[in-house]
Amino acid sequence: MSSLEDFISQNGWEKLLDIMVEEGKRRNAPVLTLKEYLTEPFQHLVFAILSARTRDEQTVKAAKRLIEVADTPEKLASLPVEEIEKLISNAGFYRNKAKNLKAMAEILVKNHSSKVPDDFNQLTELPGVGRKTANVVLSYAFNKNTIAVDTHVHRISNRLGFVKTKYPIETERELERIVPVKYWRRLNRAMVAFGQTVCKPLKPLCQECPLGVFCPKIGV
Repeated sequence: MSSLEDFISQNGWEKLLDIMVEEGKRRNAPVLTLKEYLTEPFQHLVFAILSARTRDEQTVKAAKRLIEVADTPEKLASLPVEEIEKLISNAGFYRNKAKNLKAMAEILVKNHSSKVPDDFNQLTELPGVGRKTANVVLSYAFNKNTIAVDTHVHRISNRLGFVKTKYPIETERELERIVPVKYWRRLNRAMVAFGQTVCKPLKPLCQECPLGVFCPKIGV
């Protein structure tokens, strides 16, 4: 074998994703610690909104604090924006996110019977919810086959040579084309865990990477 394409042709996408997840587990990737407390669609939605342009470790801390106080749309909608700001103050752009979170919760209460919709278009109509956030919620809260492309997925897909794209939407479309549908839901968590711990944005651990011998290391 001389390339990741050869590796996948012989071992399949499942083996590749397994390796990424195992590396993430071994190195305590933040994304893999979320299952214990992200148990409802609303919690997944809150976390996904908070994660935008925020380091993963800080997102986890902010989400835990907020969810402990407001784990339902009703509770969040009832909080003053100033209190939400204090709870998520370590997240990037926390003031804007606090406003979006309160407005989002109010809309869920008023228009959706306090339920998170399982429809892409309805999700993206909520304040603070873009394409990536909607796909994360659909994938992990509703078990729908979507590919959520965040900075980790976009970077790693290009670095490993799976795609050659400039924008996340292009990466999403290309991955949908080359990855079997049954693995779409696994892609985000596997690549995020791998990106948090091994294939980092700066100074990736190429010498320690189990895929290093196959990886073209594009842009490294």
